[in-house]
Amino acid sequence: MLSLIKTWKALNKKGVMGINQRNADFILKYNKRSNYPLVDDKILTKQKAIKAGISVPELYGVIQTEHDISKLDEIIKDHRDFVIKPAQGSGGDGIIVIADRYGVDRYKTVSGRLMRHNEIEYQLSNIITGLYSLGGMRDSAIIEYRVKPDPIFKSISYEGVPDLRIIVLLGYPIMAMLRLPTRQSNGKANLHQGAIGVGVDLATGTTLNGSWFNEQIVSHPDTDNNVSNIQLPMWDKFIHLATSCYELVDLGYIGVDLVLDETKGPLILELNARPGLNIQIANDVGLYSRAHIVEEHIALLKREKRTETVEERIAFSMKHFSVLDK
Repeated sequence: MLSLIKTWKALNKKGVMGINQRNADFILKYNKRSNYPLVDDKILTKQKAIKAGISVPELYGVIQTEHDISKLDEIIKDHRDFVIKPAQGSGGDGIIVIADRYGVDRYKTVSGRLMRHNEIEYQLSNIITGLYSLGGMRDSAIIEYRVKPDPIFKSISYEGVPDLRIIVLLGYPIMAMLRLPTRQSNGKANLHQGAIGVGVDLATGTTLNGSWFNEQIVSHPDTDNNVSNIQLPMWDKFIHLATSCYELVDLGYIGVDLVLDETKGPLILELNARPGLNIQIANDVGLYSRAHIVEEHIALLKREKRTETVEERIAFSMKHFSVLDK
């Protein structure tokens, strides 16, 4: 019992945020329920982002009903590779990533598996019936551009597409984490399935140490290469895109997931109104301590009857939340 109290005090001193605290003090406080569909439905998110001029993977088409499945050939006729995903899915479930076509009726996934056309149609049917959606409700299937990871990730990732999550509080980025697929995660950038979380310095975009199944590590388990001290390209654009999402969906506490395409640069993949807390382990820093700094700053701005631009908010976060400058 004494050891548990000691641990709790240590975490509290470090400003670590727990799930109940996250839900009560941030999600319920800053996220309007009426705006949840803007992030839970990837189609709505993509449409709003495109309208706002925010970079996202190109949308090829949407399958909404069983009858629409017959439109698949027309949607993908000009594309050898593409991604199919549930509009309201989570955790990467139900996603098919096609890397190329093989013959007349077969498609090759990024892992090398061959799928027939009728298998893809069956997967579309599963998505539509809600097999992968939040709450099991009927869903739609998105068919979109397949992101090709930037070569910088080749030595520290196993298959799949690494992504970057940035937590944004009231328009201020407060923490970032690179998620790297592993053999354990089957090439998916999902921490619960075995991907690696690597902290990222907010001011510089330089990677820190990593965490794997809640344990801190320094190298990728599949490549043995060090995951720290890697400078992410185009960091300024990454953080600008994430910060701009506050105005996009009007939710005060969000996780913004981005990817780095080898030709298109940083792209917004999706938004999350209930981002997980593992990012704290990857950064070895508590979210609450940083969130408290932002809340105090916003309170000061209100007293002075001032607001800040996206650029000013980014500058504030870079100044206060850099690890490498300390």
